[in-house]
Amino acid sequence: MLRILVRLTLVFAFFAFSGCEKEDLISVSVSKEKIEFPEEGGTADFSITTNAASWEITSNLPWIQLSKSTGRSGTSTIEVTALTNPDNVIRTGNLTLTAGNAAPKEIKISQKGQLYPSYNTSPIPPDASGMTSSAIELAGKIRLGWNIGNSLEAIGSETAWGNPLITPELIQLVKQNGFNAIRIPCSWNQYMENSATAKIKTEWLNRVKEVVQYSVDEGMYVVLNIHWDGGWLENNVTPAKQAENNAKQKAFWEQIATHLRDFDEHLMFAGTNEPNVDNASQMAVLNSYLQTFVDAVRSTGGRNSYRVLVVQGPSTDIEKTNTLMTSLPIDQIANRMMAEVHYYTPYQFSLMESDANWGNMFYYWGKDFHSLTDPTRNATWGEEATVDSMMRLMKTKFVDKGIPVILGEYAVGRRLTLTGADRDLHLASRAFYLKYVTQQALANGILPFYWDAGGIGNNGSGLFDRKTNTVFDQQALNALIEGSKD
Repeated sequence: MLRILVRLTLVFAFFAFSGCEKEDLISVSVSKEKIEFPEEGGTADFSITTNAASWEITSNLPWIQLSKSTGRSGTSTIEVTALTNPDNVIRTGNLTLTAGNAAPKEIKISQKGQLYPSYNTSPIPPDASGMTSSAIELAGKIRLGWNIGNSLEAIGSETAWGNPLITPELIQLVKQNGFNAIRIPCSWNQYMENSATAKIKTEWLNRVKEVVQYSVDEGMYVVLNIHWDGGWLENNVTPAKQAENNAKQKAFWEQIATHLRDFDEHLMFAGTNEPNVDNASQMAVLNSYLQTFVDAVRSTGGRNSYRVLVVQGPSTDIEKTNTLMTSLPIDQIANRMMAEVHYYTPYQFSLMESDANWGNMFYYWGKDFHSLTDPTRNATWGEEATVDSMMRLMKTKFVDKGIPVILGEYAVGRRLTLTGADRDLHLASRAFYLKYVTQQALANGILPFYWDAGGIGNNGSGLFDRKTNTVFDQQALNALIEGSKD
């Protein structure tokens, strides 16, 4: 009997102990054990499920913010916010979750570093002084623009492509001959002091500022861009290069915008030049480049908070822009953005320098300028009706919606190998083209900027002899001025 009582006592004790152990068993789980953030930061969430009476998250990461760090039994969702990583190294850390007597849980947190350091090191409060004009109002002040081509964007140096240094006298000559706006194609990539940090040489920033000042001193409106620049951006509008190019775009524009921040509304920035885009996938990448440009400029503050910014359509091609450019970048200030396209149609007349197996050069353009003696060189497409149609597309897509459009480039090279009556007819048809495109652009609310690369020889488009500061091509200049008149 005693042995039976002992056994019963042991059995009851066993079950009592087992019940107690089960009652004290704590379970805890998390929905994520790893969270990764991009360099610009952002918000992610995870959930905790536990039967513990309470739980707590501890962290020693100053760049992480939690929506809550304590809670009670059940399921809770926690938002984790990472601040922007200003460094070019990955940073990591852990969140530690404790709940009752359960083993602590670790959630690993990592954040990519910026490829380049931030150059927005001295942002200032917004300054609206001298910046009162909206994009539409500013567009109303521009009648005819001119490009300082093949100078500040020349690879090698400002004079590497045959033009002399830009001088105040050149800008004065341009102003005196009927232009009131200048587009400055500019290279930056070759002027990096350190490619590892994308730092632009101060000397180059100062030189660009000097040329902008020449123009503003003459009351000219200025569009400053990142031009071809070796093709790092415009030849790489691809998902594979997107992160790298956005990092450089941000670094460059933070430096450019900061250095030129004090200019008033006479200065506009343009984010790219002719970004090569053929489809919706590439257009999505271009949109990110343009958004990075807008955000970088605005972040520097001062007058840049209100500066008019110019964004480029895919390949700056009118038809591609009409089809693929379905939206513009998001901007913190309304009505301070313009769109940009270029016009070299038909290519066989405007730019083509030798015959090809797919088609020959055109020497004569316009219904009243066809040759009877050299008919194989008459334009067979892309004449007046095409100009009318293309300009209307941009008017409908942008201008009618309150978004001004810049025709950032258009020109026709002179075919000086022609002689006699053929040359005369060619030059007359060229002048008519320039007048007609200028007229139709302005009639549709589009701002024309003639492409002048400085060349005064065969296939050149130079209006001025930059070495002597004189007018070289009076016929073409007259055509542009006539086209710009009301």
